[in-house]
Amino acid sequence: MFFSLRNRLFVIFTILLTIPFLVLSIFIPAWLTESIKDQTRELSVEVMDQYSLYIESIATQAEDIGKQVLLNELTQEWLRVNGNPEATVGEKFLAETNLESQLAAMMINNSNSMSINVFLNDGATVWGEGLGWTSENWYSEYLNDERIYTGAHLDSFQQSTEMINQQVNSFLVPLFDLNTMMNGGVIKVSFPTHILENALDNQAVVQTGYTYLVDSNAEKVLSQQVPSEKTDLSETIRAINLSDLEKGMIERVEEGGKFLIFYQKLPFADWVLINEVAESALFSEVDDLQRTLLFISFAIFILTMIASFIFSSTIIRPVSGLTKAMSFIERGDFKGAKSALPSVRSGKDEVGYLIHAADHTIDQLNRMIETEYKANLRRKDAEYNALLLQINPHFLNNTLEIIGSLALQEKNREVMNVSVALGKMLRYSLKTEHTEVPLAEELTYMKSYTDILKIRYGEQLKVTIKDDSSGLGLLVPKFTLQPLVENAVKYSFTQKHHAEIDISITDQNHSVIVAVSDKGEGMTEDLITNLKDFEESDVLKSKGYSIGLRNVIGRLKLYFGERFSYDIKSRPGHGTEMYLYFYTNEGVENDEDHDRRR
Repeated sequence: MFFSLRNRLFVIFTILLTIPFLVLSIFIPAWLTESIKDQTRELSVEVMDQYSLYIESIATQAEDIGKQVLLNELTQEWLRVNGNPEATVGEKFLAETNLESQLAAMMINNSNSMSINVFLNDGATVWGEGLGWTSENWYSEYLNDERIYTGAHLDSFQQSTEMINQQVNSFLVPLFDLNTMMNGGVIKVSFPTHILENALDNQAVVQTGYTYLVDSNAEKVLSQQVPSEKTDLSETIRAINLSDLEKGMIERVEEGGKFLIFYQKLPFADWVLINEVAESALFSEVDDLQRTLLFISFAIFILTMIASFIFSSTIIRPVSGLTKAMSFIERGDFKGAKSALPSVRSGKDEVGYLIHAADHTIDQLNRMIETEYKANLRRKDAEYNALLLQINPHFLNNTLEIIGSLALQEKNREVMNVSVALGKMLRYSLKTEHTEVPLAEELTYMKSYTDILKIRYGEQLKVTIKDDSSGLGLLVPKFTLQPLVENAVKYSFTQKHHAEIDISITDQNHSVIVAVSDKGEGMTEDLITNLKDFEESDVLKSKGYSIGLRNVIGRLKLYFGERFSYDIKSRPGHGTEMYLYFYTNEGVENDEDHDRRR
């Protein structure tokens, strides 16, 4: 029927998604086009202002240096000596040497690697000889057009070879005698062209455009290539020269398309900064966006029909799966019920809540049954009590041999110490009225155990016990620490002749941490994974052969439940660290919390 849930969803999705996308695909590109044009204009003006200030700062520095050179007494002295026909060679040499030293100091102290040269009309220069410089383009433009700022050029009259081989721009100052006001030559302050080009590249407005610097005759100022194939540069400069505005935008239509030309006239020279952008490149992303929106509109229309079908089915299918899961629960098959439950992404709707509630109920029932079963089995299993009473026969045999050996050596005090320690261990083992003891008693038992080990191994064994915890009253199953220390000692002597065992009990973040570490042979990753993945029920299958690491972990998990966790860190050849975590107040923490604490 037309008013079925599926059909209603289809109509709603079409109105809410497809139609808005169709409208947006028409209006958004038009709005973006104007927005991009305005933003590009604002950005161009801002960037050009920054670059203009940068060039102006360099030009100001060049002008200041030029004026300093003109007003410098050494410059005036060199000018007067060279203009005096009666001056001796020594006087000329001394004047030139003094001026060279002064210019070199000024070049070292400026921040833009500027070079300074002084040319006399008679051909003399500070850094060279000859009249070759009079035929240079920059000098012709200076004489004929009175241009005091030059374009990029190579200057062979430089102090260093490095400066000779690189492009420079220059500021020219007339050189005249301050006393007679007679013109004697020109002062040339040059700065590397690449500092202007690098700054210009960094100030580019858009990657698809071209930014360049030209003079009022459409000649390039820098050594960069001017894109003359894009627009008619001479026509552009002519239009800019006719404009009374110092900065602005010109739109030009050429054979290559429509171009937006942003310009700014520099105040200190006849230079013009131009940023040229092709509209096709500037709005290419807008055109792509419009095509993409149209494609998305069509795709959404198709997806709407599919989504309306799928969404309506999300009600019937989960209810059917939930019914099937309930039939498994009636038969007591919780595993089958878990597999029959449908998966949902969210529990915020009624169906999702029912499925999540059913899933949680199955887990709770299963956990309660398994916990009760394991608890009863643990209390009734005689093997478990046998494990508690068990002392490693090899350890007992070795201890008796130690007593005998010490007695033969008439070491009565040592015999007494070993006997007392062994007696304490036996009394502790034979106490069967309580299977849980305070952590302090377990630690006392461990001290007796390690005292015997230290007498047996002597200086080969070093045991450090640190018990600065306030949780020593925590009840734990008996024989929790001995298997950990026993394993640490055993595997330390497997490949080495000495063992270092550290036992510590500390408090941190509402938990008591028991750590046992050694520097023995370590464990492989497979063994660690095997120890971490075993089930608690495996403890009850141990048949009483030993109180091993699995027994310890299994008993602790059965006793503490979620208030206990553990971690094993080991590297083959470098030792093993075993951590037991007993949470006292703040509940359960995960393994990531363990890692952050360590």
